[in-house]
Amino acid sequence: MIPHLSERALILAPVGRDADIAASVLAEAGLRTQICQDLCALLSGIDNGAGFALVTEEALHNRDLHPLVGWLQNQPKWSDFPFILLTRRGGGLERNPSAARYLEVLGNVNFLERPFHPTTLISLARSALRGRRRQYDARARLEELHRGAEKYRSLFNSIEAGFCIIEMIFDEAGKPVDYLFIETNPAFARQTGLNDAVGKRMRSLVPDHEQHWFDIYGRVARTGEAVRFEDGADALGGYWYDVYAFRVGDPKAPVVAVLFNDITERRRMEAAVRRSEERLRALNETLEERVQQRSHELELAQEALRQSQKLESMGQLTGGVAHDFNNLLTPIVGSLDLLHRRGLGTERERRLIEGALQSADRAKMLVQRLLAFARRQPLQPTAIDIGELVRDMRDLIVSTSGPRVQVELAVADDLPAAHADANQIEMALLNLTVNARDAMPDGGQLRIEVSCDSIAADSRFREGRYVRLSVKDTGVGMDQRTAEKAIEPFFTTKGVGQGTGLGLSMVHGLAAQLGGGLTIDSTVGQGTTVSLWLPTSESAATRNIAGPDVDPVKLDHGTALVVDDEDLVRASTVHMLRELGYDVLEASSAEHALAIMKTDTDIDILVTDHLMPGTTGTDLIEQARALKPEIRALLISGYAENAGISPGLPRLTKPFRQVDLARSLATL
Repeated sequence: MIPHLSERALILAPVGRDADIAASVLAEAGLRTQICQDLCALLSGIDNGAGFALVTEEALHNRDLHPLVGWLQNQPKWSDFPFILLTRRGGGLERNPSAARYLEVLGNVNFLERPFHPTTLISLARSALRGRRRQYDARARLEELHRGAEKYRSLFNSIEAGFCIIEMIFDEAGKPVDYLFIETNPAFARQTGLNDAVGKRMRSLVPDHEQHWFDIYGRVARTGEAVRFEDGADALGGYWYDVYAFRVGDPKAPVVAVLFNDITERRRMEAAVRRSEERLRALNETLEERVQQRSHELELAQEALRQSQKLESMGQLTGGVAHDFNNLLTPIVGSLDLLHRRGLGTERERRLIEGALQSADRAKMLVQRLLAFARRQPLQPTAIDIGELVRDMRDLIVSTSGPRVQVELAVADDLPAAHADANQIEMALLNLTVNARDAMPDGGQLRIEVSCDSIAADSRFREGRYVRLSVKDTGVGMDQRTAEKAIEPFFTTKGVGQGTGLGLSMVHGLAAQLGGGLTIDSTVGQGTTVSLWLPTSESAATRNIAGPDVDPVKLDHGTALVVDDEDLVRASTVHMLRELGYDVLEASSAEHALAIMKTDTDIDILVTDHLMPGTTGTDLIEQARALKPEIRALLISGYAENAGISPGLPRLTKPFRQVDLARSLATL
């Protein structure tokens, strides 16, 4: 399609002066036209680009319409090419029965009876052109979604862990005998030596592969219970693997996803260490007791160090990955939001768009949990009344817990205000109550307590006064080992698809970020108590009142400058602002933005990303206000480090919809 021809009108009227008259009328209205001599020329013109076609009834009568029908049936999914049909004996189906045939052939068609008034023709032409422009806009949004999906695919292919999806194959007796590879990533081939495995069976690739591998994956496929284990594969060369397998897709389909890492070298080192320890014990029998004690102390210290390093590394990794995911999610959420609000496409396509938007919102929530675990979530702590917050959430907690769980609140009187982020505390409390509900499959009692406690200097937290928010259940409980591992990231006792293993990690990260902590007291068969300790605030509590929806037409229109080094994020933000009625300029860096501001003094609003190469968004806002003190500014970020950022600086967290952007602009 040739871009500069994409909005012209194609005219096919081979009889009389209809073509010349229509072209003259449309030209006076400022529309570009081209007269076609026959159907072949019309189809060629549509291929090169057109906004709509004006066709007379005589041009289609007794003609071979198969080429035209074929083109319409094979046009892209985003396209529904519009026609205006000039009729001889009436514009509607009631007065012109033959028009029904053309309606079936052309699809998106408006009928215009001759003689026609020029104003009517111009109105129909502009309406058809507006519809075609919306189709072009939908095409652009779909292309943006495709580019975002390619980035996700690139991320999947770049992970170091091996990954495959397999379909189990059972014999007539129900015994797992083989499996078919559905999908693999590049790391799969590197860690197994199996190349081009997709579409092939394991028995055909490795005939001697051990039966216990098929038994384990077959059990996962049948029961849906995820399994994590370490095992060796002699048929693959004696390699050892750390494996996590879980069922995916339709529960009736025997499809299993397998995530694994090659731990052969680690196992060899462990075996070497064991052999060395055995030789050491044989040579030092007289010092056995002291050696054992010292070795145990060293192992504990090393394990503590490894856990600390692992958590720190995972915190840095998840924080960085969550930031990149937010940048990827922003144009996806923005584009899906636009398509959903405009109601484009068929009913089925609108349902697909709505489903994709819901999945994007779930991805946004997962990123928030990752950021909370990494302690890099932008919090807005204020003095809040935890007792009032719990009372306000009672109905939601009751409905979430279900009819078999009895919910009881115990809020102490005269509680001091807590220094916390109300929205994050609500999410944390909801996570804890859902965990408690799942621990009571046969029902039970859920008790939520709020009290004030003082912590001594030798306790687990800093000395001071804390508001203690406790969630108690009468469920199955946990043993000590499980309770100790409960706050580890991705550790979960739930089945596949029932949890990410980030719930308690997120709550623990939130409490630590606020200067508090998390404790777990549990007994097998008697229940669990999870307590969230929040530091008290010297200020009086304020209600957390959510702002009302903002009507974009009530915003102060003007000129906005958008600054972001990510092209897709910047394009999505620019499009939202233009729909809100702003004139928009854009820059890919802070330096570029300052150069624009020095030449264009009519900029009213600065919307900038925070983390950019070179100058940050915070520094850019300071320099922009030095050039123009009255300029309004909004900082946007995937996550915001508190250092160097003024608490009073308006911020908007990625990803966001147009209504979120409008709310933030309305508060500037």
